[in-house]
Amino acid sequence: MILTGRAGLVALICILPIAVSGWPAKAFVALLLTLAIVVAVDAGLAASTRSLRYTRSPDSSTRLGQQVDAGLQVDNDGRRRFRGNIRDAWPPSAGATPRAHTVSVPAGAQHHIHTALHPVRRGDQRAAAVTARSIGPLGLAGRQSSRAVPGQVRVLPPFLSRKHLPSRLAKLREIDGLLPTLIRGQGTEFDSLREYVVGDDVRSIDWRATARRADVMVRTWRPERDRRVVIVLDTGRMAAGRVGVDPTASEPAGWPRLDWSMDAALLLAALASRAGDHVDFLAHDRVSRAGVFGASRTELLAQLVNAMAPLQPELVESDWRAVVAAIGRRNRRRSLVVLLTDLNATALDEGLLPVLPQLSARHHVMIAAVADPRVDEMAIGRSDAAAVYDAAAAERARNDRREIASRLRQSGVDVVDAAPTELAPALADRYLAMKATGRL
Repeated sequence: MILTGRAGLVALICILPIAVSGWPAKAFVALLLTLAIVVAVDAGLAASTRSLRYTRSPDSSTRLGQQVDAGLQVDNDGRRRFRGNIRDAWPPSAGATPRAHTVSVPAGAQHHIHTALHPVRRGDQRAAAVTARSIGPLGLAGRQSSRAVPGQVRVLPPFLSRKHLPSRLAKLREIDGLLPTLIRGQGTEFDSLREYVVGDDVRSIDWRATARRADVMVRTWRPERDRRVVIVLDTGRMAAGRVGVDPTASEPAGWPRLDWSMDAALLLAALASRAGDHVDFLAHDRVSRAGVFGASRTELLAQLVNAMAPLQPELVESDWRAVVAAIGRRNRRRSLVVLLTDLNATALDEGLLPVLPQLSARHHVMIAAVADPRVDEMAIGRSDAAAVYDAAAAERARNDRREIASRLRQSGVDVVDAAPTELAPALADRYLAMKATGRL
């Protein structure tokens, strides 16, 4: 049994007759007994909350920053009209509104309630419980019970870099069809024959075709299709740091590095699949957390966002030997391997660099990292002594980052180091540059 605020108000009003009564003790006992009986009767007349049956709408999904409705059907299988409140409880990060629904459900009828969710975190949001509070006809007391009603909403990555896709696809069409090259590279394949014109490279002359046609013919080449791109997402501790500004909320804290890396991975995957390349995806720290292999072009993005949605950074050091072994088991052909991680000199020295020659000997390796713009802001601070010390620390961090990037490039690894919002287009541009020069 529960008491409402109205019961407290009635009890407060009862103080007045007690105060003016000649026998206050007897008046107190009489009023207390009367109020207790009335409250008990009111609670007894309230509809039973156990007679309610709940049916939740099917699990749904939404992108981070968008609203989704969580539907709940309430069936009153009891003999009395249910009057009261029903709360469909979700985690705080789901942003559920309203907090409770005031409903009146006749006996044998059903009622639909809708809770609007405004998620502020990516991942699986699971319903906690449904709490029903039935109020008696006098509004003094009632009954309350909670019941677990499983439900889930999957909050997908927002893919904000999608806005860069049309311009990159236009560049891809230029590279792929409008501008065939006369230079054969590692990532090119034969396109067509045409007549020689002044200025063409004589090495591109096809002498057999020239003999057959009685005219000088040259070969043209285009970026090769059906290449393999392996995107590896580091979900270790370095992916947990928050950088930039959260573009889907007004909070000052930015996204984790993991989310920015996901955004870049989605743009690269969309671009590579349009280019005719096969895209595989692996999320790994000490163990594999998710993977997408052999997906068709039409299903790739849907499978990627579903695989990425529940991922969270793990506060452990990534095992790069296990990552290299996992890539080797899945990809025996030479591929472009894109490692989305951080340029942390200490972590890479101990983890990635010792096994990098083993990976780069069989594949073309690219490392993409999210730079923290706050480090650049700290580096220019000179307002007081504390700011100078901060600037010195920031400058040292930047030097360490440049030094490890230089060592990686000397090892034959492409490095893309960009601010959070610039990483996705920068990585896409590097991919297109490799296509244009025949390196992929």
